[in-house]
Amino acid sequence: MKNINIQTLVRWAVMSVLFMSKTVSAQSSNPFGIPTDEIQTPAANVVAAPGSRAQGWLNQGRSEVIARHGIVATSDTLAAQAGLEILQRGGNAIDAAVAAGAVLDVTSQNDTGIAGDLFALVYIAEEQKLYALNSAGWAPIGWTPEFFKDELGLEGVPGSGVNAATVPGAISGYDALLERFGSLGFEETFERAAQIAEEGWGQGERRHRDLISAQSRLSNDEYSAQIFLEDGKAPDLYSIINNPDLADALRLIQKEGRDAFYKGAIADALVARVQAGNGVMTHADLAEFESEWVEPITTNYHGYDIFQLPPPGQGWAALQMLNILEVCAPVHEINLTALGPSNADYWHFMVEAKKLAYSDLQAYNGDPLFVDVPIEKLLDKSYAASLCDRIDMNSASEPSVKGGLDGGTIYLTTADRWGNMVSFIHSIFSVYGSAVAIPPYGMVLHNRGVAFSMDSESPNLVAPRKRPFHSIIAGFVMQNGDPLMTFGNMGGAVQPETHAQHMVNVIDHGMNIQMTTDAARFTHNQNSNRLSLEHSLYNLVGRALEAKGHDVRTVSGSAVGGYQGVLFTKDPNLPVPIFSEESIDEDHPVNGIYRAGSDHRKDGGAVGW
Repeated sequence: MKNINIQTLVRWAVMSVLFMSKTVSAQSSNPFGIPTDEIQTPAANVVAAPGSRAQGWLNQGRSEVIARHGIVATSDTLAAQAGLEILQRGGNAIDAAVAAGAVLDVTSQNDTGIAGDLFALVYIAEEQKLYALNSAGWAPIGWTPEFFKDELGLEGVPGSGVNAATVPGAISGYDALLERFGSLGFEETFERAAQIAEEGWGQGERRHRDLISAQSRLSNDEYSAQIFLEDGKAPDLYSIINNPDLADALRLIQKEGRDAFYKGAIADALVARVQAGNGVMTHADLAEFESEWVEPITTNYHGYDIFQLPPPGQGWAALQMLNILEVCAPVHEINLTALGPSNADYWHFMVEAKKLAYSDLQAYNGDPLFVDVPIEKLLDKSYAASLCDRIDMNSASEPSVKGGLDGGTIYLTTADRWGNMVSFIHSIFSVYGSAVAIPPYGMVLHNRGVAFSMDSESPNLVAPRKRPFHSIIAGFVMQNGDPLMTFGNMGGAVQPETHAQHMVNVIDHGMNIQMTTDAARFTHNQNSNRLSLEHSLYNLVGRALEAKGHDVRTVSGSAVGGYQGVLFTKDPNLPVPIFSEESIDEDHPVNGIYRAGSDHRKDGGAVGW
């Protein structure tokens, strides 16, 4: 003891008292990020510098996922795992897409659901062909301008309530995919979704925020409040959510197929709820609806063929925007690669091209079964060239045609060991759609009908059995006839402009499949002419763009949607996998490498094996 001084003894004594005291606790009031009533999102209050990567682009949030047997990228990890399970059991990319989509129908009814719509681009390796599926529901036979104006006393199709919904196309779309190209059925592909609905899942940050934002709308519908709220409020962050009523609907579809939704008990419930709310949807509107296989549309951008679905989707605006960027850059003596995304002129040129493409989108887009949409002309490079003089590199312009609606969606993509690839998008449009749920089946009805117009000159004039302007789009890239990339970007009006940004990123800048989504993006509002830049991008070029006359604001990542993508790099030295019934049980890789990326702005990820 003679070597221990008095100060040391005192320090030991103090430490012993503190250790034994009942008041000793964690310094944070939210250890492990567990929410409290006072602090609902603990991580948002922590001030800390982000860590740095050890290789590659140091600001990239995560590495690409690389796999050879199959890959899935979605905005929900449970959905991604469900798709992967199907691939590992011998199912193909089409089966996996349906399984992943069905899980999102359970966990992500803020964005999507079985009472929504879907589009898909499907590459079938055995045929070396790209197919396009339009499963956008049509308007009830009773939907006319007079119905909304005279009978309901409205100036337009509402954004909420039963009269916001056209016939849901999603289940028909699932059925069309499985019947034509799947190797499994509803029983297998819906199993994981039904189990999750029964057992429950954890409430994540983004969906919790969306639920809070929709709380008042959902409270207006008794059954919606019962399904989604607890005592009139959003359930707590990280709480367990379940939906046994939705599980019943999924089990019924597993047993009876699409007929359960369009002709059976679910159809009965849907019609009863709509008509009880002064709607006019009938059993015939449901029973007679069919999805439509259509021809993809395309343009070539700097040597790569970019594909989208045709109208009434808005994907052709992305193609037109790319045409303008390609054709008009030399006219204005600029080079996007040389300028790079840290240059204000680069972003000014991109935004001005967007305004031109979206002006045509608002002027022409509609259901091609009802109106002439001159796609061939609009996607001609010579037409893009005729627009170049409308871009002033020193001054921001006013859009010649305004319009557009915000909305949400989910995008997912899958690929399998035979080389099949699926680009898939699925939506109920607004957050929680119409905010009306269909008892007793736990599903929220979409509100896609709000995109119709009452203007007799509009290509989107509401009419019986017509499909409205559709915001959801799925992208695909090929080169020399070979599949290269699936991609999509969730969000409403942001989708075409973000599709174009991703293509410029990967083609002109050489960004990898993850880096393109980790890079900052812009979105421009065609109505207000306001330009929104993510925070870091605003800090870089915001003032310079304001000097050109842009009305610029800074926004969080929620404004620019969320991306998923898969790249396929073929190995010419490997034999092409041949699909057969026997090969389902074989454990073989694809003839190359799949690389996938997933947006950090959402709650999902990419997985492979």
